[in-house]
Amino acid sequence: MKQISILFFTLLLLGACVKAPTQTDNFVKIVDGRFSINDKPYYYIGTNFWYAAILGSQGQGGNRERLLKELDFMKANGITNLRVLVGADGIDGIMTKAEPALQTAPGVYNDTIFDGLDFFLSELGKRGMHAVLFLNNSWEWSGGYSQYLYWSGHGEVPMPKVAGWNAFSNYVAQYAKSEKAHKLFENHVRQVVSRVNRYTKLKYSDDPAIMAWQIGNEPRPFGEENKESFAKWIAECAALIKSIDPNHLISVGSEGMAGCEGDLGLWVKLHQDINIDYSTIHIWPNNWGWIDKTGIPGTLDKAIANTREYIDVHVAEAQKMNKPLVLEEFGLPRDSVMFDRKSSTALRDRYYGEIFEIVKEHAIQKSVFQGCNFWAWGGFAQPQHLFWQKGDDYMGDPGQEEQGLNSVYDTDTTVKLVADIVNEINQITQMK
Repeated sequence: MKQISILFFTLLLLGACVKAPTQTDNFVKIVDGRFSINDKPYYYIGTNFWYAAILGSQGQGGNRERLLKELDFMKANGITNLRVLVGADGIDGIMTKAEPALQTAPGVYNDTIFDGLDFFLSELGKRGMHAVLFLNNSWEWSGGYSQYLYWSGHGEVPMPKVAGWNAFSNYVAQYAKSEKAHKLFENHVRQVVSRVNRYTKLKYSDDPAIMAWQIGNEPRPFGEENKESFAKWIAECAALIKSIDPNHLISVGSEGMAGCEGDLGLWVKLHQDINIDYSTIHIWPNNWGWIDKTGIPGTLDKAIANTREYIDVHVAEAQKMNKPLVLEEFGLPRDSVMFDRKSSTALRDRYYGEIFEIVKEHAIQKSVFQGCNFWAWGGFAQPQHLFWQKGDDYMGDPGQEEQGLNSVYDTDTTVKLVADIVNEINQITQMK
C-alpha cells in the first residue's frame, strides 16, 4: 500500500509539472513585435464577414445552416481570420443601413443579434478560427458616428445617398468633439466587451476565438481641426477596452494616411499609443481613382504599383514602432464591373495575388506585414436585387453598394488562389 501511495503522488507531481493545454494557448498574442499563436508566427490571409452576427441569429436575416456551411468552407480553404461587425446601431428600415440592428437605442439591445454573435463566436472557436470585432463605424451603413450624433441631439442624419457626401461628411465631422456621443459609445463598449457568451459560458474577455477588438471601421477625424480631438478619443477608447479586457489585442481600424487627412504622422501617433497593439491600413483602388472601371486592364498595373507603395510607406513606420501591420480591407470590382456570380474575376485575382505575395514575402523575412483581409465574403449568397432589399441574402457588399461589386463567392477562382497561398505561408511559418 505504501508503494502504491508513493507511485500515486509521484505521478501526481509529474502531472503538475507538465503544462496542460489552456484556453490562453490559442490567443493571438504579440511576441517581440509580431503576431504569434502557440509560439508560432501568425501570418494570414483572411476576409471581411461583417454580417456574421446577423447570420448567426434566429430572427430576421438569421440562417445558422448557411453560417455553419460558410465557416466550414472558409476553414477548408485556409480563410480563418474574419473581420466582423459587432452590430449595427439605430432603428431598422433606413435605406442602405444594415439591419436588424444590435443597439436600437442608447443602451437598448436586440438580444436576438447578441445571441447571433454568441453563436458565431462559439462556432468559430470550435474551428480554431479568429475574429476581429469592430465596434463603431465612420460610415452610415451600420450607424456608428452618425447614429451616436443623432442620439446626442445633433439633428437628423443627412444620409449620403440622399443629401450627398459633403453634407454627410460635415455632419459626422462633429463626432470628434462630441463628448455626449463619446459617452454613449463608451457605454456601448462596456456592454459588449464585458459580455458573457451564453453558449460557451466564457466571458468575451476570456475567449481565444476573438483575435482583437477594433475601435471602429475606418474611423476618421473628418477635418484638420479635429485631428487632436480624434487622436485623444482613440487613445481613450483603447485604454477603456484594455481596462475591461487585458487579454485581447486592440486595433484602431484605420485606413492609414488616407483616413488621417493624408497625414502619415497622425496615423503613426494613433498607433504609437501603448494600448494599440498593431496597426492597420485599407486600400481601395476604385474609390481612390487608381483604376478606371471602364478600362480596368489598362489601369491595373498602376493600381498594383500604388498598392505596393502604400503598403511600403506604412510598413516602414510599423517597423519603427515594432508593431504588426495588417491590410484589413481591400477590394476590386469583378471584371467588366459585372455583378453576376458567373462573371470573371481574372483581373481581381491578379490584383489580390500581388497582395497575397507581399504577405508571403514578409512571412519569409519575419517582417511586420503579417496579414490581409479582403473585402468581402459573399460565399454561398445568391444576389436577388442590384441593391439589397429586406429578405435578400446578406453578402459582402453592404446595402449602399451593388450586390456583387466586391463580394467573393464560393465558386470564384479567388478561393483557390487563397487556399494555395495560405498553404505556402503555413509551410513557411511552421519552419520558424
